[in-house]
Order: sequence, then C-alpha cells, then structure tokens
Amino acid sequence: MNFAVAPDGAELAWTESGSGEPMLLIAGQATSMEGWGPTAELLSRFFRIIRFDHRGIGRSGRGEAERYTTRLMADDAAAVLNAAGVDAAHVYGHSMGGRIGQWLAIDYPLKVRTLILAATSGGKWADRTAGTSPDKVAMEALVSGDIARLAPLFFGNDWVRENPEATRTFFTSRASAWAKARHFKASREHDAWTHLAAIQAPTLILHGTEDALTPLPNATLLREHIRRSVLARVPGAGHGLHLDHPETVAWIREFVARKSG
Repeated sequence: MNFAVAPDGAELAWTESGSGEPMLLIAGQATSMEGWGPTAELLSRFFRIIRFDHRGIGRSGRGEAERYTTRLMADDAAAVLNAAGVDAAHVYGHSMGGRIGQWLAIDYPLKVRTLILAATSGGKWADRTAGTSPDKVAMEALVSGDIARLAPLFFGNDWVRENPEATRTFFTSRASAWAKARHFKASREHDAWTHLAAIQAPTLILHGTEDALTPLPNATLLREHIRRSVLARVPGAGHGLHLDHPETVAWIREFVARKSG
C-alpha cells in the first residue's frame, strides 16, 4: 500500500497492479478501491492499474470538510497520479468517480489521455431536462444503505449470485457517517455542465439502459456536451455496469487503442 498527499495534507491510500499504459480508476460515492474487484483484475492484464481510496474512505485520511466537492476531489486524483510518477493516464470513473473524472479532465487536461465515464452525470438533475432525475424509490434505497435493496439497482441477479464476495466488497467500505454524508453531498451538488466543453480528452461514455439511479438521458446530455465523446449504451444494465458487464473491458481496450494509437 502506498500513500499520496492531498493538497490539505490528507494521506490518500493507493495501490497498483499490472503493467502497460497507466489507467487511473476512480471509485464511486463512499466506495473503496477494493470495490473495483474483478474489473480491476481484468484491466490489469492490459494496463498499469492505479486505484485509490477517496478521502474519508478505507485507509485514506479524512482531510478537511470543505474539500469534499467533486472538483476539489479531482485534486486528490491528481495527487495520486503524481505520487505514482504518472504524467498522464487513461482515467476511468464510475458514478461519482465519473464526476470527479470530469473535473480532472477539465482542470488537469494534460494528465488525462482518454476518459471513460460510467453511469454518471454532468450534475444537478433538477436543473436539467426531463428524465434525468433518479427514480424516487432508487434514491430511497441508496440512502438506506441496505444491500438487499441496493444490489438490484446496480447488478443483475445472476452476477450477484455468482459473485457474492465482490458484491459484498463493493457495498462495504470502511467509512464514518461523517464521511459518507459528505460524499453524498459532493455527488449531489456536482454541476459541470457549463464546463464540459473544455474536456479535450477523447471520452467514452458507458451507460446502462436500466439505470434508475442515473437515468440514460444523463448520458445523452453528456454526449452532447463533451465534443470528443462516444456513447455506448449497455442493454439491460443498471448502475453497476462497470462490474457486472465485463464485455465493457473489451470496449474500453478498443477505444483506448483507437484514440491513443
């Protein structure tokens, strides 16, 4: 385990595996680096995979309360890349990690070779077009933290049954209520819509057609706002498509090879 130092002095735990071009994985809201599980293992066959625990999560320090915004947490991601000795990486963010990835690509354009955004949004749902707001029942399940209620929103039943450990690890991260509340607030208050046109990195948007937490119209809007972007709809997938749809790894490899070759 390695540690990077965030701008406010908080220590950020990170690890790496595999070899090849570097790829930074940015986890979702209140999710630890271990939550990438089998996807990190698959990707590490082709890339040097760098993962880290967000501030307040897992082995990382809590840091200052005011730095719990998606834009400032992009500074954390940049600090991890610096600690890993990486000038530029492919960046793959899931959910809130995708929100952070947007800011990383906006504020640190030279650090992002390609950007992969999975199950994410440009920001505040209420301020945008119809159909982008999360399902009310889905949001209640998210707030509850009940794995039995959450799992069907993220993963297919077969995947959950065949991957009980990966499912449990994804939903179980060491974090205080203080940190979880700030993660939730950071994700909810994210709003990058007016800045997305500044993203220079070729961007692959992955989105499940059955995502109740971040409905598909969010991905369509991202595609419209990010000029060098491609939208890949994942049929039947929910919010956790980065784990239960391993075919997306091949899509990512193809996209990276085509855009960085």
